[in-house]
Amino acid sequence: MNTSRTIFSASLTANLTKTACRGIAPTATANVGLRSSHALLKPVTIHSSRQFSTSRKSQLDFFPPPKNLPHIKTTPASWPHPAVTEEQLKSVEIAHREPRTVSDWAAYNTVRLLRWATDLATGYRHDPNKPYVMTERKWLIRFIFLETVAGVPGMMAGMLRHFHSLRKMKRDNGWIETLLEDAYNERMHLLTFLQMAKPGWFMKMMILGAQGVFSNGFFLAYLVSPRTCHRFVGYLEEEATKTYTLAIEDMEKGLLPGWEDLEAPEIAIKYWEMPKGHQSMKDLLYYVRADEAKHREIHHTLGNLDQTKDPNPFVSEYKDQSKPHPGKGIEHLRSKGWEREEVI
Repeated sequence: MNTSRTIFSASLTANLTKTACRGIAPTATANVGLRSSHALLKPVTIHSSRQFSTSRKSQLDFFPPPKNLPHIKTTPASWPHPAVTEEQLKSVEIAHREPRTVSDWAAYNTVRLLRWATDLATGYRHDPNKPYVMTERKWLIRFIFLETVAGVPGMMAGMLRHFHSLRKMKRDNGWIETLLEDAYNERMHLLTFLQMAKPGWFMKMMILGAQGVFSNGFFLAYLVSPRTCHRFVGYLEEEATKTYTLAIEDMEKGLLPGWEDLEAPEIAIKYWEMPKGHQSMKDLLYYVRADEAKHREIHHTLGNLDQTKDPNPFVSEYKDQSKPHPGKGIEHLRSKGWEREEVI
């Protein structure tokens, strides 16, 4: 069902014209100006398929990559998603690593501050003791806003480590690839949710401001203390895992009826290689939550390592293959990260 919102009506414009003409010279310019304003501010139709957008449809059409090109058949993902089982997806849990050092406490309190600001910006509240319900629209607003910021740390950290490797003319021990893959995965989350809703100009301005502040802040912080930054992202991913868990619980309680029969976008089905019979919106949330839990594990683990000497345990080969060890998948997921003595 479509809804319309009238900003200025024709009768109101006429009254404004009369009022203006009483206060100023009754020139044709005044009448033309007000009538032009009414024409520019005519009712904007908001389609339910575009959710929280207030921009015109022509500004929001999604343009997928062209198909049936003369030479290119398809462009696969640079980092294919690791295979996961349904049991692994449903075993992900909310967890929290208690801060142990001053650096940990700084990272944790910063995340708590940012969580409060993000909740305020996206209108998010999930308190069963208050008469407030998270709708499909509100969840999508939160998902899109979070994913536009979540893709920053991996790219920024990978870029800085890349420059450090060039400057010092030393190997990076495999950290760069995992960090860039982290950012790539977060961007795929964003592209998936953008298939379901397109931001309006207000949301775009919030995203621009948040990304600008966060990118520059993270850049400077990583130069000072990479360990603190990885711990910060670990705590950030704890919150992301919690967010998607609450969304899944809302679906299971029947609080999001608009998503019950909704199929995941094609881009998600291909990226996660979602099997037939498991391509619903609920399945999509399970996949995204598992990704966030993996990022939680990665950054808490990297925060436990020597930032300049230790190899990346997520791409390393281990002497004893019979023991659990970090990897790209979630078969041995550690919610609080791997301690250094376990992997180095």
